[in-house]
Amino acid sequence: MQVINRKFFIPILLFPLFCLSQISEVNPPNYIKTVNFKGNTPETQLPILKLGEYVILEFDALNGNEADYYYKITHYNYDWTPSVLMKSEYMDGFDNQRIRTYENSFNSYQIYSHYQLTIPNQQTRGLKVSGNYMLSIFNSNDELVFSRKFMIYEDATAVGVNIKRSRDVKFIEEKQRVEIIITSNNIQLNNPTQNVKAVIVQNNNLKTAIKNLKPQYTLGNQLIYKYDTETSFWGGNEYLFFENKDVRAANTGIRAIDLQELYHNYLFTNVERASKPYTYNPDINGNYVITALDAENPSIEADYVWIHFSLIPKETFKNKDIHVYGNFNNYVIDESTKLQYDETYNVFTNTMLLKQGFYNYKYVVVNKDGSLDEGAISGNFYQTENNYKVIVYYRDLGARYDKIIGIGEGSSVNISN
Repeated sequence: MQVINRKFFIPILLFPLFCLSQISEVNPPNYIKTVNFKGNTPETQLPILKLGEYVILEFDALNGNEADYYYKITHYNYDWTPSVLMKSEYMDGFDNQRIRTYENSFNSYQIYSHYQLTIPNQQTRGLKVSGNYMLSIFNSNDELVFSRKFMIYEDATAVGVNIKRSRDVKFIEEKQRVEIIITSNNIQLNNPTQNVKAVIVQNNNLKTAIKNLKPQYTLGNQLIYKYDTETSFWGGNEYLFFENKDVRAANTGIRAIDLQELYHNYLFTNVERASKPYTYNPDINGNYVITALDAENPSIEADYVWIHFSLIPKETFKNKDIHVYGNFNNYVIDESTKLQYDETYNVFTNTMLLKQGFYNYKYVVVNKDGSLDEGAISGNFYQTENNYKVIVYYRDLGARYDKIIGIGEGSSVNISN
C-alpha cells in the first residue's frame, strides 16, 4: 500500500482554496499619501472606464528617498476572485514596469516625491477586455506597497437607474431604493437570471456596495430590478467639508492656523446631526480635490498640513469607536482614523496629515461586531443627495471571464415615491 507524503499533500489541498479567495485592496504604508486614482474626470474616485480610455494613478512618497516603484495589472472575476485569463489575453504589452514619471516637491515644508502613472503607455499599450482589474504597486524589492481596484466596461447595454423612497414605512424617511432597467439592444443575454449580475455602488465606495443582484423578471429585451430591501441603501447625510488651499489664512471650515514643523489647521468642532432636521449642504459625495492658491502645479507645490478634527460627544458616544471617513483615504477604517476622547476639553479628536485641497468627510461608528454605522452621528435622511453607479456583469455560455457590459448612473437629487 502506497503511503502519501503529507509534506506534499497539504499544499495540493490548499491551492484551490487560495485561488478562489476574494482579493481585497492593500492599504498604503504611512509614508505613501494622497493616492489619487482617476479616469477622465477631475475628481479622484473609483475609476470605471470605457474600453480604450486611459486611467491615471498619482501618489506621494514622503520618505524622500526617490525610490523606484513598479506596477502590475491583474484581471478578476465579478466577485474579485482571480480570473483564468493569461496576461497576454487581457493586456497588450507588458506590466511589471518601473514608474518613470516623478517629480520632487517644490517650495513646501514637507519634502515628498510625486509619482504619476498613465495607462495605456509605451510599455502597457492597452487593456483588451472588460471586467474587474487590480493595479498593484511594488517597491524595488518586489514587496507589495499598495493596490487599487478599477473597472473597464463595454457599452453593450443601456442601464436605466431610478432612485425611489423605501416602500417600507418604517424606513421611508431614512432609506433610498435603487430601481434598475437593463436594455440589451446589441447582444443576446442567455439565461440572464444566472449569467447577469448587477452591483450598485453608492458614492464610489465599493466597501458598502450591494452585490450579486439578479433580475427580478424580464420584459422583452429588458431586465427589471424593482426590489425593495435588496436594493436599499441608508440615505446618510451630506458630507462635512473644509478647504485649505491657502494654509496661511482663514479658509472654509478652518477655525485656527498654527505653524510648527509643518502647518496645523484646526477645523471647527462638529456636532452630532442624527437628531437634527435634514439641511441641504452641497458636497462632492465624499471625494476630494488637491488644490493650492498661487500654485501652477498643485501636484508638487501643494504642501502637507496636519488637520485637527474634533467632535462634541454625547453620552451615547462614550463607549463607541468613532472614525473619520471619506475618499481621501479610500474609505479605510483603521487606528489612524479613530477619534480619541480628550477628557480635558470634553471632545473627541483626531489628527491627520493631508495635502492641501478641498475635502469631504464624515464621522461614522464601528460597532463591536465590526459592522459600520454611517448614520449614528450624521443621521440618515431620504433627501440626502447621493450618487449611485450600477455595474452590470455578464458571462456568456462557455465564456472564461466576466464582462462588464454596461454602466448606469443616477442621483437621488430627483428622488421620487
